[in-house]
Amino acid sequence: MRRETLLNLVIALALLAVPLAAQALDEPFAITLATKVAILALAGVGLNIALGLGGMVSLGHAAFFGIGGYMMAVLATPVQAYEPLMTWPIELAGTKSMPLIWLGAVVAGAVGALAIGALSLRTSGVYFIMITLAFGQMLYYFAISWPAYGGEDGIAIYVRNGFPGLNTLDPLHFFALAYAVLLAALWLAHRLGGSPFGLALAGARQAPARVAALGIRPYRLKLAAFVLSGAVTALAGALYADLNRFVSPSMLSWHTSGEIMVLVILGGVGRLFGPVAGAALFILLEHFLGGISEYWQLFLGLILLGIVLFARGGLIGTLAGREVPHD
Repeated sequence: MRRETLLNLVIALALLAVPLAAQALDEPFAITLATKVAILALAGVGLNIALGLGGMVSLGHAAFFGIGGYMMAVLATPVQAYEPLMTWPIELAGTKSMPLIWLGAVVAGAVGALAIGALSLRTSGVYFIMITLAFGQMLYYFAISWPAYGGEDGIAIYVRNGFPGLNTLDPLHFFALAYAVLLAALWLAHRLGGSPFGLALAGARQAPARVAALGIRPYRLKLAAFVLSGAVTALAGALYADLNRFVSPSMLSWHTSGEIMVLVILGGVGRLFGPVAGAALFILLEHFLGGISEYWQLFLGLILLGIVLFARGGLIGTLAGREVPHD
């Protein structure tokens, strides 16, 4: 077994063991922290598809994260208000069903990524970074000026959405859902990396002219990857909103895009379990150092600087050695 594969297995088991131990010790807050790690890791997996596989440095992925969160609010709010979602041209009720909400979030995230990616991918380099950031900020300011969903203050969702056969109000059950979705996304990313599409996408990242000479359009490859990336990130946003039972424009802000980017870099860009390792480190630093000083981000910055300068493979790359990602 390869060292990185073994390391990935250890990380997966460790993330599963934490909430189980917390349940035995009657520490529900630790379960919530583990759930937050799983959800942020899911958002990181989404970004890693665009960044690690496609080489697309997006500073606007909070747009898709927020789209997923607001889609949850749009579908769940009518249920708590005992009102229909719409009355014209047909009467349509809201829903508390997580699978339906996830489907709505994935579709909305994919459509948003298609629109943003179709324009952004006509640029490259720093221009691509800035245009994705601009789109994210446009949606952020739209959410601020959207009074129906709380505007700048956001909106609380008093109902916890349901999943068949589970009590989603139980922290352990909710963690199990987030963990299962994360594993499914990791499996998808793994399969994608080794598929003909993933290999062509890697070729488009490294040598777009050669890929184009083979009759494959790099633009279409990258757009497809960007759409998939946005859909996965939107799913994470829906789960995050359900975890907090609150949605606000901060989910769409460039700070959130930066956090998702940071946790991917911390764990290792292009590494399958890089987002999981990065999310775990990020949450641990926030929890433990945040209780010591309100300037805990300074320590995070120093760690990030050290990784960028001396361990460009991130935590996974450093521990696994010089191995090829996504194997």
